[in-house]
Amino acid sequence: MFSLNGVFMKDKLIIFDTTLRDGEQSPGASMTRDEKVRIARALERLRVDIIEAGFPAASPGDFESVQAVANVIKDSTVCGLARALDKDIDRAGEALKGAKQSRIHTFIATSPIHMQMKLQMTPEQVIEHAVRAVKRARQYTDDVEFSPEDAGRSDEDFLCRILEAVINAGARTLNIPDTVGYSVPQQFGATIANLIQRIPNADKAIFSVHCHNDLGLAVANSLAAVMNGARQVECTINGLGERAGNASLEEIVMAVRTRHDVFDCQTRIDTREILTCSKLVSSITGFPVQPNKAIVGANAFAHEAGIHQDGVLKSRETYEIMRAEDVGWSANRMVLGKHSGRNAFKSRVIELGFEFASEAELNDAFSRFKQLADKKHEIFDEDLQMLILEAGFEAEDEYIKLIALKVCSETGEIPNAKVTLRINNQELTGNAGGGGAVDASLKAIEKLVMSNAVLELYSVNNITNGTDSQGEVTVRLEKAGRIVNGLGADTDIVIASAKAYINALNKLQSPDQRQHPQKGDV
Repeated sequence: MFSLNGVFMKDKLIIFDTTLRDGEQSPGASMTRDEKVRIARALERLRVDIIEAGFPAASPGDFESVQAVANVIKDSTVCGLARALDKDIDRAGEALKGAKQSRIHTFIATSPIHMQMKLQMTPEQVIEHAVRAVKRARQYTDDVEFSPEDAGRSDEDFLCRILEAVINAGARTLNIPDTVGYSVPQQFGATIANLIQRIPNADKAIFSVHCHNDLGLAVANSLAAVMNGARQVECTINGLGERAGNASLEEIVMAVRTRHDVFDCQTRIDTREILTCSKLVSSITGFPVQPNKAIVGANAFAHEAGIHQDGVLKSRETYEIMRAEDVGWSANRMVLGKHSGRNAFKSRVIELGFEFASEAELNDAFSRFKQLADKKHEIFDEDLQMLILEAGFEAEDEYIKLIALKVCSETGEIPNAKVTLRINNQELTGNAGGGGAVDASLKAIEKLVMSNAVLELYSVNNITNGTDSQGEVTVRLEKAGRIVNGLGADTDIVIASAKAYINALNKLQSPDQRQHPQKGDV
């Protein structure tokens, strides 16, 4: 607690979002530069303090993504990850040049097994590399964060030594990662408290935590750390991340906000933006949110049991500890229809947090809206969000474009699909049968494209309620070790499936400039 003009105020809990970096390391969750910028803008509206935009040294594509985010984000600090190597730090510094506020996050492993088996370094060499890295990073920014990778399995005495040294070298944030999700709350909280107490210069740095969810304890471990003095939490939207994921941003934020009697800190997050951000990340990465997911799941504020319904009707607080509206939930409401004008459409889309880069982009989106309004009488906010997202996906290199699709499906007969595509400016038509309308359509597309990609995921979700709801289809394709996601939406689920498949095929056609920095996980 601190005092301002005699009034005691709570400590600030810094929210460090790593959806664009660690979240992207989920197999199949790779994002394009434009998708990263779109998510970064949403995180900025959410009022995230620090956005870890990527690992600039991992690939040219990742460097360009970090650079693009750094050039557009003004209200949040943009961070780049770097190993404790000169070339990594220089690359991060270069990528972050355009940022209004920048941070370099450097790390090196400190657990005995990592030092011996992976780094093949002595403890003294590790300390030397860490200090050198922090000093080099300070040449680019005063905001330097250091992480001892696999701290959860590191010797506490050694952690004290290396952290004291990097503070002296200029690190102002110390992140203690539970890299493999091995810790449990009581033990992890005690570790944070011990480090803060034992390190002589601990008062010169903010202690942070980065917890993985291998045992389902990432949020619990993070909150235990906060209760023991940590004042930064590294987390991701929807808990996205490799293996079992990371600590979920929305759960951390709402736990601190809801249990203000327990936590002597507060965030600056605009919680009303949580749901929009969650849906955006889910759509772009192709990782759907489970219905019973806390805060952002479809059932998070639903009451099925009669006794619960009765209690909520009498007094909301009987079974709800949070207001659904506070995290962005609201009843579906019609906002526009086929007679709505261009200005009304533009205003509502901007209210939903989307921006148009050009007049041409607005015109294209409005044209899509009119097409949708002819099919679907009632247009809800969720429809508009998907319309803009799909337009963004299709705006990328369209080597392949869907021109027409006709499907014949009847009882007792094998479904058949006829598809016309424009491939590299040449129109081609093909036919194929299949086990169902969707199967036949995708086989007809594949017959023309001949990608030989493997379909790893096919997922369908309804965007709103009703039989005229748009269907959102996500597909995941793998080819030669490369994994891409495709998104499509339409009131006809067969057409949505074709759009999603073609969207993924277009991504496979583009050069692969992105490699997952698996060596760089903290």
